[in-house]
Amino acid sequence: MSLHLPRRLAAPAPGWSIDSEVVVVGSGVAGLTTALNARAAGYRVLLVTKAQVDEGSTRWAQGGIAAALADDDSPAEHEVDTLVAGAGLCDPIAVHALVTEGPDAVRRLIEIGARFDTDDSGDIALTREGGHLRDRIAHAGGDATGAEISRALVAAVAGRAGIELIVNALALDLLLDERGAVQGLTLHVMGEGQRDGVGAVLAPAVVLATGGLGQVFSLSTNPSVATGDGMALALRAGAAVADLEFVQFHPTVLWLGSDATGQQPLVSEAVRGEGAVLRDDAGVRFMDGQHPLADLAPRDVVAKAIMRRMRETGAKHVWLDARGFGNEMWEKRFPTILASLREIGVDPSDDLIPVAPAQHYASGGVRTDPYGRTSIPGLFAVGECACTGVHGANRLASNSLLEGLVFGSRIGDVLAEGLPQRRDPVVPKVAGSVVSEAARRSLQAAMTEGVGVLRSRDSISAALGVLEAVGRTTSSDPHTAAWETTNLHAVATVLAANAKMRKETRGSHWREDYPGTDNEHWHVRLTSTLDPDGVLVTTTEDVPVASLVAQQEKT
Repeated sequence: MSLHLPRRLAAPAPGWSIDSEVVVVGSGVAGLTTALNARAAGYRVLLVTKAQVDEGSTRWAQGGIAAALADDDSPAEHEVDTLVAGAGLCDPIAVHALVTEGPDAVRRLIEIGARFDTDDSGDIALTREGGHLRDRIAHAGGDATGAEISRALVAAVAGRAGIELIVNALALDLLLDERGAVQGLTLHVMGEGQRDGVGAVLAPAVVLATGGLGQVFSLSTNPSVATGDGMALALRAGAAVADLEFVQFHPTVLWLGSDATGQQPLVSEAVRGEGAVLRDDAGVRFMDGQHPLADLAPRDVVAKAIMRRMRETGAKHVWLDARGFGNEMWEKRFPTILASLREIGVDPSDDLIPVAPAQHYASGGVRTDPYGRTSIPGLFAVGECACTGVHGANRLASNSLLEGLVFGSRIGDVLAEGLPQRRDPVVPKVAGSVVSEAARRSLQAAMTEGVGVLRSRDSISAALGVLEAVGRTTSSDPHTAAWETTNLHAVATVLAANAKMRKETRGSHWREDYPGTDNEHWHVRLTSTLDPDGVLVTTTEDVPVASLVAQQEKT
């Protein structure tokens, strides 16, 4: 069955236009870092954000940022841990850049005002999370690392002349010239005055930093603005996306009840890093024997173990036992999580914490090289919407904030060499219709049931059937919610199609009908594009074997 997706969004013609040199779409750690580096290269920068400047995923990051900052650690050890977590599909060049450039990237963040927690000697306090064999996670405000990083970067951008900000703006489609190079994009701005409604930004360099795809699923730790916009926008323009089947489900998300939907409170992996353990209804520590790191195993291992135990027992959640921490530990180290627990009447010093897996992070996205360049000239992608190959089949905990810092800086290095040539964009043709907002719940339910933590050919096929029906549920009144649903539908379709195509279990992709791992036939990256008629075309991309060598050295 051929899968078809629209090549453009149905939207009114732009009613206004502005010029810039570099446009950055997204205001999380990746977008803000890129904007600062593009401005440092001497360019006028337009920073576009979907809501307010601090409302993306970055401020919700609890655990911290990983970097080899300690005397007893090294980038080489961080590199091995990252490659092992990625299950053979990491791009070793990108990983090497991440871990070697990461420490200095964190230090630059401190220089612009980020304040990390320190130990008694005044050094940065470091802790450990799943998959790391060293204490290398820096945190701020206990469990408010993302909020502190966002604060520091927002302040730096606000104080930098030459960076203009447009808020409440949804990116619609890229503008391309006759050669297929980027020359800007269209936006829908919910504002006042001349920049209201649909408009066009003309620029020879566009950077997508739009975050993840969390709202593809019914339950996610992602904010409501995470609707896969950058991935879908790039796909419609003809760019390659890759690794979308590798979706990380965080194992310990606070369980709020059977009727809960949307963004859910995260119980950071750092809680287990400090000694908390998982138990089932009978009080059994079921992670013992599952993995050498037990409760601190990589997230995919823990999430699958939880789902299996829930299915075996019929329970709707499991329990996190952190009763040994004491009130002082909770209030100092995990104040944000403590507040969420108190809202539902849980005292973690006395009570077990109900947790279950929920969608957390997308390892795939718009395919880029190690400098953020996509397959479309002038188009860059960075952060969670990008696929640098750093994460492979499964992200190592707390590498995401670091990725935004490192690759945002690398894009700045490329831009410093000169901008692409400015040309007139070609008038885009509208093909297809937008998906009705009313279909979103059906889409999310189908993806959660069929393409969630545990997958099979039958479950994925059922989800694809729903997605096909959703694609026929069109809206005659294009607006933000319908455009977002259209983006979710595009991303979900590629994700499900690739999950069905990859007939193996690897990293965060678990096939119940193909439970075997280390299948060399699937030591490839699935890369998808839309042809001119909107037909989804997926090919395989070889992954360097160097990543496997590093894993063998570790084992």
